[in-house]
Amino acid sequence: MGAPLPIREPKPPWLKVRAPGGDNYTRIKQTLRSLDLNTVCEEARCPNVGECWSAGTATIMVLGHTCTRGCRFCAVTTGQPGGAVDPREPVHVARAIAKLSLRYVVLTMVDRDDLLDGGAAHVGQTISELRQRCPELIIEALVGDFGGRKRDLDTLFESAPDVFAHNIEVSRRLTPRIRDQRCDYDLSLDVLRYAKERARGRYVKSSIMVGIGETDDEVIETMADLRKAGVDIVTLGQYLRPTPKHAPVERFVEPDTFARYEREANALGFAFVASGPLVRSSYHAAEGFVAAQLTPTAAPERALPDLPDGQPLIPASSLVRR
Repeated sequence: MGAPLPIREPKPPWLKVRAPGGDNYTRIKQTLRSLDLNTVCEEARCPNVGECWSAGTATIMVLGHTCTRGCRFCAVTTGQPGGAVDPREPVHVARAIAKLSLRYVVLTMVDRDDLLDGGAAHVGQTISELRQRCPELIIEALVGDFGGRKRDLDTLFESAPDVFAHNIEVSRRLTPRIRDQRCDYDLSLDVLRYAKERARGRYVKSSIMVGIGETDDEVIETMADLRKAGVDIVTLGQYLRPTPKHAPVERFVEPDTFARYEREANALGFAFVASGPLVRSSYHAAEGFVAAQLTPTAAPERALPDLPDGQPLIPASSLVRR
């Protein structure tokens, strides 16, 4: 039997988007296909794929297309890759991005619990290849928790992504029911906190899905936890059920409620908030903010601004551990 069809749930008018298309969209899709690359934009059936690709932003998914975890919200294939990694992938990613002349790339990954380092060295190598071929490119690393292992997080930090992103996804109460059993709410907070302490000179980012069973108070509580952990950028968007086997949508959150979340997040002191029905963790609105704040140069280090808390950001080395 083939893959299950996307679920057809009635959606409110604010969730309707046009089908993707256009020259830039077609060019990006053809280039990625020619190098056998995966994008979370397509694997996770993101509704913004056309808008983001047309705006010059793409989210590349490395370490294959099979995740070792099975979260109840995610459309990415779950399985056991058995330690298989394509050694050509870092070079292929760099070639594709150089050819497309993108200004911002989100480099994400499937969870690879079958690898000793969770894939950290592979992601770091990909970032290093991107730095060599595209020195002005702004790179966001949207990664898993690596089991909370600091040595693996350090491996990634040595490649110096401009933004370190790890998604909390849902509230504390919903985490055991919605995320894979190997995921943990406090572990995710610890990863984000360590990223802020260790990877100074980089923005730290996280994302929350709503409409999957949380209350408004839990959304605000989750944002407060993220801010206490040092997260600078938060995005909030509507959960959309990808197939009938995934968790159901409990409510369609109205735009006015998303506006309230944004006000609450701003009051908590985030540097940037993207809150709306179609916002996703790699949504280009947040990336536009980062691009405006960072000053790309031909050198591997960048001039970065101070964050609202007044602590200066110190650029980190762009060398990757070999």
